Amino acid sequence: MWYDLFGTINTIFIFVSLYGVYLQLNKIWLRKKSNQTRVTDILSLNQFTMSFLAYFSFFIYGYSIEPFNHYIVWPRLIASLLVTLILFEMWRDRQSNSSFICLIFVGVAFVAGLSGLLFNESFTQQSKNVSTILILIITVLLAQGYAHQIKLIIKNVDTGAIDIRMSQFILLMDISTIAFALSMGIAIGWPLIVLAVISGITKLIIMYLFRWVRLKSINAV
Repeated sequence: MWYDLFGTINTIFIFVSLYGVYLQLNKIWLRKKSNQTRVTDILSLNQFTMSFLAYFSFFIYGYSIEPFNHYIVWPRLIASLLVTLILFEMWRDRQSNSSFICLIFVGVAFVAGLSGLLFNESFTQQSKNVSTILILIITVLLAQGYAHQIKLIIKNVDTGAIDIRMSQFILLMDISTIAFALSMGIAIGWPLIVLAVISGITKLIIMYLFRWVRLKSINAV
C-alpha cells in the first residue's frame, strides 16, 4: 500500500519537476527569441550533463530492479530527453568543443541505456549491480556539477539564464523520491535516497543564491 501511494506521489512530483525542466528550456527559447546574446549565460554545462546522468541512472536503475519500476523508469526517461534538449541549446549557443563532446556522450549513453532496457531480462542481476554503482558514481559527479553551477553564480553575482522554478520543482521531487525509496525498503532504495539527498541539498543552496544575488544587487545601488 505504501509503495503504491508514495510511488504515485513521487510520479506526480516527477512530472512537476519535468515542468520545471521545461521552464528552464523555455527560458532559453525566450531569451533566443528576444535576440539576447549568450542565451545560455551562467548555465553550467557540467551541471546539466551531470543532471542528465542522474536522471538517466534512475531510468536504468528502475528497469534493473525486480519488479520493473514503472514509477521510476518512464518519467526519468522523459526528463533525460528534456535535459538533452537543454544541452543541445547550449551547444547551439556556444558552439564549443566541450558542449559538442557532451552531446556525443549523451547520445552514446542513450544507445547503451536503451539497449540495456531491451535485453535486461538476459542479465538482470548484472544490470542491477551496474546501475547501483552508476548511481553512486553519479551522485558524486552530480555534487561537483552543482558545485560548479554554484561557483558560477557566486563568481558572476548573477543567475543569468537559470530558472529558479526548476530547482524548486526538482526539490519537491527529491523529497518525494526519498519517501518512495523508503517505502521500497532501505536494502533496495538506499542508492536513490543518497542521490536524492545530495540533489536536494544543492537545490536549496541554489535557491538561497537567488536571494543572495538579489540582495547584492540592492546593496550595490
